[in-house]
Amino acid sequence: MTEDHIRRILDQVAAGRMSAEGALKRLRHLPFEDLGFAKLDLHRTLRRGIPEVVFGEGKSAAQIVAIGKRAIAAHGNLIVTRLGPEKARKLKARLKRFVYHEVARVGAIVVRPVAPSGHGTVAVVCAGTSDLPIAEEAAVCAELFGNRVARLHDVGVAGLHRLTANLEMLSGAAVLIVVAGMEGALPSVVAGLLDKPVIAVPTSVGYGTAFGGLAALLGMLNSCASGVTVVNIDNGFGAALAATLMNRVGTARGG
Repeated sequence: MTEDHIRRILDQVAAGRMSAEGALKRLRHLPFEDLGFAKLDLHRTLRRGIPEVVFGEGKSAAQIVAIGKRAIAAHGNLIVTRLGPEKARKLKARLKRFVYHEVARVGAIVVRPVAPSGHGTVAVVCAGTSDLPIAEEAAVCAELFGNRVARLHDVGVAGLHRLTANLEMLSGAAVLIVVAGMEGALPSVVAGLLDKPVIAVPTSVGYGTAFGGLAALLGMLNSCASGVTVVNIDNGFGAALAATLMNRVGTARGG
């Protein structure tokens, strides 16, 4: 249920084309609908400009289909993160217009395209190719949230010349999402070179003492470059949402 959809209902009531009872019937599921196994937040787009995003792990295909059908019936977009290929194939067979982004492990149905908005581009910077799934989760989600997105891959600290060769492009971004595993040094380097907000995303990529991303997380939290914002390990979605809100500050909400 979006702001524009509610406004159209109210305009119809004001013009006498819909009864108050009819409008009440259309709006009765605000702010959420209880599906038994889930309470679908139909009000979230109205509150935050971003629909409820479904975390695909731990949910069956049947549960996600039920959530998706109800979201679509309410004229909302469907976004599913952490979605494996097998489960995605089941969803594609049962949900029309379902699109799967395999590297990002994100599925979506866009009923209502979100117009690009915000101050500028969200740049997603990826340290290594092994970090790509998390970087792509961030990039795809940021696009679905209505951002213009630029991608820069494989520019980790093992070869800083790869990063510095792209500083002009990065300096044009409004917000930077920097994704790295191993020791997690790349966000500190980027934040020390540019005057843009940096959201650091530690990944679980690395050898034994990386401790599943804990080493990168602690390194980012202890960055000597001031003002680095850090999200949880492998949380590309969370970084995309934070970047979207930063990109919108002081602007009219688009979409």
